Formats: sequence, C-alpha cells, structure tokens
Amino acid sequence: MSRIGRAPIAVPAGVEVTVDGSAVTVKGPKGTLTKEFKPQMKITVDAGAVHVTRPDDEQQNRALHGLTRTLIHNMIEGVTNGFSKALEINGVGYRCQKNGKDLNLTLGFSHPVVVSDTEDITIEAPQPNQIIIKGIDKQKVGQFAAEVRSIRPPEPYKGKGIKYADEVIRRKEGKAAKGKK
Repeated sequence: MSRIGRAPIAVPAGVEVTVDGSAVTVKGPKGTLTKEFKPQMKITVDAGAVHVTRPDDEQQNRALHGLTRTLIHNMIEGVTNGFSKALEINGVGYRCQKNGKDLNLTLGFSHPVVVSDTEDITIEAPQPNQIIIKGIDKQKVGQFAAEVRSIRPPEPYKGKGIKYADEVIRRKEGKAAKGKK
C-alpha cells in the first residue's frame, strides 16, 4: 500500500471539499479549484478528512494512488494558503518594474519585455531585481514561473539572467589565458 496514498488529508476549517463522480471541487478562502481524476481512484470525504483508495495493486493504480492524494492535498493547500515562487534577476542593468497588471522586464534586449498578470496568477516586484509569482494552483504558478525564467535563463559564465531564488547556478571557468613564451 502506498504510504503517501493511504494517508488521510485533513480538511481545515473554512474549506469545503465535494466529490462528484471523479471530479473534486475544493472551495476555500482564496478561491475555488476543480479537478477531474481517474475514475479508478475512489475518493471519499468523511469527518473532516479526505481518503483515497485504489481498487487493486496493479502498477497503474499504485502510481495513481499517491498522485491523486497529493494533487488533492495541493488543492486544499492552495485555497487556504496559496503558492508562490520567487525569482531573482542578476546582471548589470537587468531589472523589473510593476506597472498596474504589467511587469516590465529590462533584460539586455533591444526592447523591454512585458509580462501581464492572468486571472489566477499575480505578480509582485518588491525590489528591482526580485519577482514573486503567487496563485492558488500549484501547477499554474510553477508553469508561469518557468515561462518567465525562460525569457532570459541564467548563463553559466557570469550568472546573468532570471533564476529561481533557491536555484544554484553551476559556474564555468572562462577562457584560459594564453601562456607566455
């Protein structure tokens, strides 16, 4: 039995979980999330906890068991606390500035790059070299952060570009100086 899959998910106060067939809807203080799951997984809500069970020990069902439980847990976590990703901008003259719903990025291109908030993702720029992406859906927050990072990924020689706050850039040594004769 999956150690992750068999663990019950505690539903905090103020959060409502409803199961309609294979669709799960989670309503909380930050918003509502709905996700469709595989019909093999049996999802039940009772006494302030969500339980996920699988029909048999087939490889596919064992893989889906822990995944389904984790996705539901992330939905509950998202509507209560939300998720965020922090990005850092490194490089001389590289900066960001928030104008309304738009984030203007100056990254060494001949033009500024503009990234806008979406309906479920908000962008903050507390400092000129820091970006914080927030939302209730963990997958969308991570995807949006990856797209912003891909505008100018960090390069290995000077480390210039956009990187995750906890990311470590493996540096390369530059060209070796020519020996004297």
